[in-house]
Amino acid sequence: MKKISLLICCLGMLANIVFAQTVRKCVFVIADGIPADVIESVRTPHLDSISSAGRYMRAHVGGDKGTYTETPTISAVGYNSLLTGTWVNKHNVWGNDIKAPDYHYPTIFRLLKDGYPQKKIAVFSSWQDNRTKLVGEGLPETGNIRLDQSADGFELDTVNFSHDKKGEYMHRIDEHVIDEAVESITQTAPDLTWVYLEYTDDMGHRYGDSPQLDSAVQMTDQQIGRLWDAIQYRQRKFKEQWLIIITTDHGRSESNGRGHGAQSPRQRGTWMITNEHNINTYPDYYQPGIVDIFPTIARYMNIRIPLAMNRELDGVPLIGAVSLADMNVNYIQGKLDISWTALDPKENSNVKVWVSGTNNAKTGGTDDYQLMAEVPLNRKHIDVSVKNKPSSFYKVVLEGRDNSLNKWVILPAQAQ
Repeated sequence: MKKISLLICCLGMLANIVFAQTVRKCVFVIADGIPADVIESVRTPHLDSISSAGRYMRAHVGGDKGTYTETPTISAVGYNSLLTGTWVNKHNVWGNDIKAPDYHYPTIFRLLKDGYPQKKIAVFSSWQDNRTKLVGEGLPETGNIRLDQSADGFELDTVNFSHDKKGEYMHRIDEHVIDEAVESITQTAPDLTWVYLEYTDDMGHRYGDSPQLDSAVQMTDQQIGRLWDAIQYRQRKFKEQWLIIITTDHGRSESNGRGHGAQSPRQRGTWMITNEHNINTYPDYYQPGIVDIFPTIARYMNIRIPLAMNRELDGVPLIGAVSLADMNVNYIQGKLDISWTALDPKENSNVKVWVSGTNNAKTGGTDDYQLMAEVPLNRKHIDVSVKNKPSSFYKVVLEGRDNSLNKWVILPAQAQ
């Protein structure tokens, strides 16, 4: 009996050692300006191969239309929604000029470096601003974060990438970006890598819905196929576990496919492709948003999200257990009418309801959250009195067993 117990103990220790030694790495790709209907209609064998290993999902950008989170369907705005897991009312990037990002909402790169300083991060992109302004490399506001590897700014290099009238130079830039990313993954394999490809958006602006756009999507598919080959090489040779997530930053106009920036269904309509097959039930019932990628990567890579930041996240992780979704809050005569959906009716857990009348997080401060109630998850609804907490603004957080949700309540003067 003692021998059996010893054997079980040794096997358990061995399992723990193997688990501890498992190396997890992640690549996320933004292929600019491809609406869902286009990615679904053009032949993309490499993307299909990735999704067959994992999943294809329709998704969205743009926040919640008509609410305080409504977010322009513009490139840099979408990038930063992915990087921070928040909509524009928080991250404050309203356009491609990237005037004043609110760095109090840290990027996924910064949280990885905060938790694991030894891990390596990389950006491969045409736009230099992705590294210098969005990630905020070397800025005091971002803790002077440094990329371990980067290759970008090629749109400024008119010697090696002369700008032709048809815009084909951007395809050559994307080819170079992929060359750099593939070499990096193959040789040194940074822990978290962002690859940005622009050519599809350029063709969309020039030609709209057209053979040129379709051809650009097929070129992008081939480029991502090369990334996928590099990842599979690392998996085979080094026994690493890799997550790849491919998405886009916005759709295109319904009328001709040239424009974007507004809130029409096609401009908001995007997609995600991943090799991860253990996707939870959340996207079975709700269309994922670009903000869901942040908590998904964080959970995959075991990145610690501080409590204050976790209360600000607008996304829901797509892997691992999730308790609740679809949160709604309405102010009615001194009370908050709060509802949610329990994703697993069999889950026997509670939901904590936290309320704050401040928004100090936006300036790096601490909000005065108070625990207002704790109720069973399957109750799905609660009224919370705030008569003793008068304010024109409330932040409400539902803390479930496996994930949290948050909403703001902004009262018009007559409702106070």
